[in-house]
Amino acid sequence: MTEIKDNIFWPIVYRKEYNVTFFGLETLHPFDSKKWGHIFKILKNTLGLDQNNIYVPDEITEEELLTIHSAKYLKSLKWSYVAARISEIPVVALLPNFLVQRQYLKPLRFQVSGTRLAGEVARKEGVAINLGGGFHHCSRDRGGGFCPYADITLVVNDALQENNCKLVMIIDLDAHQGNGYERDFMGNSKVFIFDVFNKNIYPKDVYAERAISRAVKLDYFVHDYEYLTSVDCALNESFLKVKPDFIVYNAGTDILKGDPLGLLSITPEGIIQRDEMVFKLARQNNIPLVMLTSGGYQKTTANIIAASLQNLVQQGLVKPSCIK
Repeated sequence: MTEIKDNIFWPIVYRKEYNVTFFGLETLHPFDSKKWGHIFKILKNTLGLDQNNIYVPDEITEEELLTIHSAKYLKSLKWSYVAARISEIPVVALLPNFLVQRQYLKPLRFQVSGTRLAGEVARKEGVAINLGGGFHHCSRDRGGGFCPYADITLVVNDALQENNCKLVMIIDLDAHQGNGYERDFMGNSKVFIFDVFNKNIYPKDVYAERAISRAVKLDYFVHDYEYLTSVDCALNESFLKVKPDFIVYNAGTDILKGDPLGLLSITPEGIIQRDEMVFKLARQNNIPLVMLTSGGYQKTTANIIAASLQNLVQQGLVKPSCIK
């Protein structure tokens, strides 16, 4: 991380190296591979963010990755065809692996480190947002769905290693089931998994569903009222059962109406209300929360995430702090 001097710091983690470029090949995937930079650009104009008043992560090391991944899996990423399967861009299999590492995997290693750093900031400051991360389809031994590294598993493990953290809650509101970390935490009583997803779409991982503590399975094209009511009721029911010491919020925006992969019908206002609901719940219960931006496959996604973060600031749920 860059040196921190006496300054006002926003609990936001980002660096320009997050953004993925494949010489234009990234346009073959619906994912906006530069959305993280687009979010930052908007927040730079509206909140005055710059590299001197946010947290800037270094690249995650192989040693750190080996705490969540098998050596065999990490070695497999040195084959371009494996990265092609995970990125869902078949032509990537034809590229030399050094290019795959530089253009695709390295940017996401920065994001994984950003998730870890955001977790540290959240546990200290109460809340933090990584403008990237949220690779919820990746588990210890397998990547998928554009997710090559298991950053959620990493940040959960980090929290559980602290003496005062007995239970972590993952609130996954991406449109897709978070099957990666679900496989990693199968049978782990220290992790409460709350997952709301479209039951009709990828990954349909029935085995991983066994790890979910509270599932809300949605049908195609659910609208705001049904969605927000379902999430609110299920969250409140969950908090009656458990009181987590730390929350990992996977805030995917692929629930947005028109998303070609999420296939739900939530408006931008609905996403803003959803995020505010989760942050307020954490604040009311005095629970540290880290937010990851996860999936979202439309060009308007960055604008909506930025608008939601601006709303959280306006509501006093995200604030800068003076840090030495």
